[in-house]
Amino acid sequence: MRQRRRAMMTGALLVAGFLTAGQAPGQAYPSRPLRMLVPFAPGGNVDITARAISGDMAAVLGRPLVVENRPGAGGMIAAELVAKSPPDGHTLLIASTGVMTNLPALNRNLPYDVVRDFAAVSRVAIVPLVLIVHPSVPATTTRQFIALARSKPGRLLIASSGAGTNLFAEQLMISTGSRLTTVAYKGSGPALIDLVAGHVDCYLDQVTSSLGYVRSGRVRAIAVTTATRAARLPDVPTLAESGVPGYDASTVTGIFVPAATPREVVARLNDVLSGLLKTPAIRERFATVGAEAAPGSSSDFAAFIRNDIERWKSVVRQAGIQLQ
Repeated sequence: MRQRRRAMMTGALLVAGFLTAGQAPGQAYPSRPLRMLVPFAPGGNVDITARAISGDMAAVLGRPLVVENRPGAGGMIAAELVAKSPPDGHTLLIASTGVMTNLPALNRNLPYDVVRDFAAVSRVAIVPLVLIVHPSVPATTTRQFIALARSKPGRLLIASSGAGTNLFAEQLMISTGSRLTTVAYKGSGPALIDLVAGHVDCYLDQVTSSLGYVRSGRVRAIAVTTATRAARLPDVPTLAESGVPGYDASTVTGIFVPAATPREVVARLNDVLSGLLKTPAIRERFATVGAEAAPGSSSDFAAFIRNDIERWKSVVRQAGIQLQ
């Protein structure tokens, strides 16, 4: 009896061994809890997006997924940590174009190369921005705001929560012939707190993080940055229809992993995100905060990142910004 039981156990182990040997490396993924690094402080667009999908991703992948905020250096700290992490798909970066295309356009001395050192997994969301001002600012329309900025060159303070909002502001100044003074913050959350307190005059912020402040009247919305009006702010005109023709900008947020991550792991993550972002629950969750769920292929997202870097390099040249 013991010999029979031993033979059965040996046979079972051999079968398990054959099955394991026949598995592709990606089939065992994930093998432990995952981390998703957010390059900004809590309360901003990227943080909101991360927390909107992390629970569902963990459920589908069958492992815990912890969201970690690592703000600082315009997103560079979190990006470098992920770029230099083991390329096994267990450390993810969720980042906006502010970090992945605007920052490279501004800084040639980054400790990583976005195109070389990251694999683009999937686009997650597209978010319009909104020009908001403190209620004490005597401007309720874009034309009034531009006139005020031109009459006080450099005296209006505009918050910046990273390279993205910085370049969006530069593009606005180029388009309107105005000059604002930028005040840097580690994320939308701290920037909005200071705007509400009146420490800065205005801010070009993602709708996701500023919507509640607009609706409560703590800040005043002047215009949105996209070619069409934002669904959650239908009464707020676009910059293009308010005297700034051709202005069209939005924030794209997506998931990245180290470049050497196995292709099957990247494909697995893309499949998970594509499925989740097409569900009515996730789409409604995003729409509620003013974002649009935007799944897509890894290759298309990578091509977008490369092209967007070049686009913002052009803005940097036009603005005469000295590269770091």
